[in-house]
Amino acid sequence: MTETNSRPVYRIADLHVSDRPRERLTALGPQALTNAELLAILLRVGVRGENAVEVGQRLLQKFGGLSGLHRTPIKELVDQHGIGGAKAAQIKAAIELGRRLRLESPDERPSISSPADAAALVQYEMSALEQEHLRVILLDRRNRVLEIVEVYKGSVNSSQVRVGELFKDAVRINASALIVVHNHPSGDPTPSPDDVAVTRAIVQAGKLLDVDVLDHLVIGVGAGKWVSLKERGLGFA
Repeated sequence: MTETNSRPVYRIADLHVSDRPRERLTALGPQALTNAELLAILLRVGVRGENAVEVGQRLLQKFGGLSGLHRTPIKELVDQHGIGGAKAAQIKAAIELGRRLRLESPDERPSISSPADAAALVQYEMSALEQEHLRVILLDRRNRVLEIVEVYKGSVNSSQVRVGELFKDAVRINASALIVVHNHPSGDPTPSPDDVAVTRAIVQAGKLLDVDVLDHLVIGVGAGKWVSLKERGLGFA
């Protein structure tokens, strides 16, 4: 009988050098790696029966890609086979660094020219929030992002929102315009009557303070799930 050499591959070190994620990143750059390979670099080691690349692939399949991993509570990640507290924290930290990088350089500040631009800027993070958050995107005269400020955390309704709070930072940094954004953790971005009432009050206050309120977005869960109240004519005269 011929003895076979096909033993299972459990470790990155067992892979051929040209297939190892770190070596591939060094040789080809990070853009050449799959999402599973990038996760494998963070995870470093796999578990019995799976190397780190296979663990990364399993996580991506279970949670629906990187956006799903972003939305998944860290406690749920820790419960996955081969993912302890340290690895879960590394994954969350890497995702957060990627988000912060987008706004770090003043010379590379994104410019908002449509509701879709504003939604793309915040949806990745805000669609993963488990509570309702209200934020304002502060813009300069060329509609470039100056800051994104969180104003409220919790239920957003017309009786609780103090309109002046939304403009405090706009006045502080002399912003020319702002866009209001909040999320619906239920996943459905349909504006509520309270959302419309809050929008109407914000628009009126903006006129008095000479800060242009460009839009109010409601973010749902899932790619492309958001609503522009301005586009729907809700709360904007």
